[in-house]
Amino acid sequence: MRTVVVGASSGLGRSIAIGLAQRGAQVAMLARRKERLDAAVEEAGDTTFAIECDVTDDASCRSAVETAVATLGGIDALVYAPAIGPLSRLADLDTQTWRKVLDTNVIGAAQMTAAAIPHLRTSGGTAMFLSSVSASLTPPWPGLGAYIVSKAALDKLVEAWRVEEAGVGFTRLVVGDCAGGEGDSQTEFANGWDTDLAVELGTGWMTRGYLAGSLIAIDELVAMVDSVLRGGASLSVPSITVYPRPPVPEQA
Repeated sequence: MRTVVVGASSGLGRSIAIGLAQRGAQVAMLARRKERLDAAVEEAGDTTFAIECDVTDDASCRSAVETAVATLGGIDALVYAPAIGPLSRLADLDTQTWRKVLDTNVIGAAQMTAAAIPHLRTSGGTAMFLSSVSASLTPPWPGLGAYIVSKAALDKLVEAWRVEEAGVGFTRLVVGDCAGGEGDSQTEFANGWDTDLAVELGTGWMTRGYLAGSLIAIDELVAMVDSVLRGGASLSVPSITVYPRPPVPEQA
């Protein structure tokens, strides 16, 4: 399975890229931070390749995909994992922050898919996009408005691609609480958050029951991704939700 994983330098993208390679896939790992990609390739093995790519730059997206095609001999699967989520109340968000979030979480997904779609048509492959429970299963989380809006837009983007490209599989992967793997594979989603605001808003998230109280095991998430991607376009999986089982209360 010739796979392109975008956002493979850290967090869930890195975990998925390495996990797919360990399950026998050939993986082109794409991200901005080349030194981290090189480290991920070293960990994953000789069926993986590092390709520098900035998803907010159209030319970089096209160039990275063509390099991946030349290296892999085609593309059977695309996984789009990049996402940023600034912690801020909506009233405090500026235009620059909104644009950065939408450029990374939505427009980048559209442009990477556009670059890969001719090759996915040829292979009858699948494109998968990581979404969030906060965009579809729970009420909006205070402080994550820009992120949630972008993920809701991503969900509709996936549906729009599915309508226009019937010969390619499109899957939305809704992910609940998951810390990722170890080291650079741990999620960096909350990096840079204001600590005091995170404590204040996080308490509200817990009170409302938005947090599951447990985490998805990364190996189980990767196994789900691998299974869907190997099915190709012949296996219709419009959406999957992976959510951790709540902790079992201790009996008195």
